[in-house]
Amino acid sequence: MAAAAVVVAASLLVDRLVGDPHSRYHPVAVLGRFIGWWGVPSRYPVRVQRAAGAAGTIATAALFAAPFALVQFAAPWFLYIILAPFLLKVCLAWRSLEEHTAAVVRALEDGGIDAGRARAGMMVSRDTAHLEREHVLSAAYESMTENLVDSIISPLFYFGIFGLAGAAVFRAINTLDAMLGYRDERLRIGWFPARADDVANFIPARVTGLVLLAYFAAKGRFAPAYAALCRDAKERPGFNGGIPMAVIAGGVGVRLEKPGIYTIGDPERTLAEAGAGIVRAVRAATIIFALAEIGALFLLGSMSYT
Repeated sequence: MAAAAVVVAASLLVDRLVGDPHSRYHPVAVLGRFIGWWGVPSRYPVRVQRAAGAAGTIATAALFAAPFALVQFAAPWFLYIILAPFLLKVCLAWRSLEEHTAAVVRALEDGGIDAGRARAGMMVSRDTAHLEREHVLSAAYESMTENLVDSIISPLFYFGIFGLAGAAVFRAINTLDAMLGYRDERLRIGWFPARADDVANFIPARVTGLVLLAYFAAKGRFAPAYAALCRDAKERPGFNGGIPMAVIAGGVGVRLEKPGIYTIGDPERTLAEAGAGIVRAVRAATIIFALAEIGALFLLGSMSYT
């Protein structure tokens, strides 16, 4: 358990130092190409697409997690300590979230609305071609706040419970949902990974909400954060993404809006004014959760020796 605590701290340090290298050989990039190969609905008759999606999800998660499990269960302890931080880093993306969001802000400032729209379109699935400036920023910050769970808290959560294999299985499921979980021609083949992602994120999303509420309570912003959570968390479709979005929107005092779909929070400030506060909230939630997990792992490790 103490070794696992060291791995959590080291993986976050690696993330802050190197981010996500842009390489076609990055494990998640390879995972994406594999999903793109088998996850084409037209490969399968309509009547078997749901079954194909379920079988493909299970097989993909197992294949992706296999090398992680090998290190977790078969590597000598010294090799585990060396490799595990880098393998856990593969499953999370903290610095990358900030970089992608900052890129949208810079594009708006340096290149104008069209550049901002184009850059935001690289982060979200919605059509950004006609978004106003505030909606472009909203798309970026919505992605950042939602992915606080998907890209940081959930991988750490499952690592803490199931080790490297757990974090890897989660990363595979989340990537499958990101690629296949849409209400278009992928509806049937993406049904199983989408439901699996909902289940996998259910507890981490709510833990994240509690962590964020504690953070905003310390800043004297508990009441608006909690009010937004109660009022707006269910505005966003899905079981989980609305929770961190609503708490951060209320705590920072901004409106996050996908035109025609949902509106979360009250606009006490513009997103341009409050963007740094959103980034700080994501950082704080990450650090608070990581410290709590590290402490719990050390405590469990010490108890195992008594």
